[in-house]
Amino acid sequence: MAQQNPEKLEEKLAFMINDELYSRYVTALLQGDVRLCAEIVTHLLKENTETTTIYTELFQKSLYRVGELWEMNRVSVAVEHLATAITERMLANVYPALLSNVSPNGRKALICCSVNEYHQIGARMVADIMETRGWDVSFLGANTPVNDMLLMIQEKQSEILGLSVSIYFNMASLHRTIEIVRASFPGLNIFVGGQGFRWGGTDISKKFSNIEYVPSIQTLDTIIAGR
Repeated sequence: MAQQNPEKLEEKLAFMINDELYSRYVTALLQGDVRLCAEIVTHLLKENTETTTIYTELFQKSLYRVGELWEMNRVSVAVEHLATAITERMLANVYPALLSNVSPNGRKALICCSVNEYHQIGARMVADIMETRGWDVSFLGANTPVNDMLLMIQEKQSEILGLSVSIYFNMASLHRTIEIVRASFPGLNIFVGGQGFRWGGTDISKKFSNIEYVPSIQTLDTIIAGR
């Protein structure tokens, strides 16, 4: 595929992530055009676009769109996996800028995916954004065994545990994980989130104490500010 002239690209991109830019990024993502995705992200960083805006308005929004297309059988699993892999590379590109001018607040959090959960990008975005707010975050990634999670909570002296669920089928596993964590750390603050909650389970705070559901990255600040 022929690459667009970087100079022409710069002329077309705006400081904010407008509909045209988003559409072009999604198209590049679906086509596996990692170079154009990187050019767009690099330009946004040069224009001092807020890193959290890049996370929510470009990465998160585009992955939701890819997921919707997959659910409608309009893209294959391979395309979805490719889009995910490209996004992980783009996250790595943005991460250094994301941590610039961060003042540590001395607080600690542990973020991971529940057992049998292999979609970790959402949890990683949450971990990264909490770092921009000064938190010392331990991100454990996908399919974290509960016993290992307990050891890490103890070792890191985490104040908050964040658990991500992308597939509703894993909701029962999430509940079992919470029960085990609660037995060892009854006072630990826990928040949960992920695409799995689109199909139900948002009333989880009625079943467990000291747990909050985070509906989006945009609402994360409200949750952690109250902790």
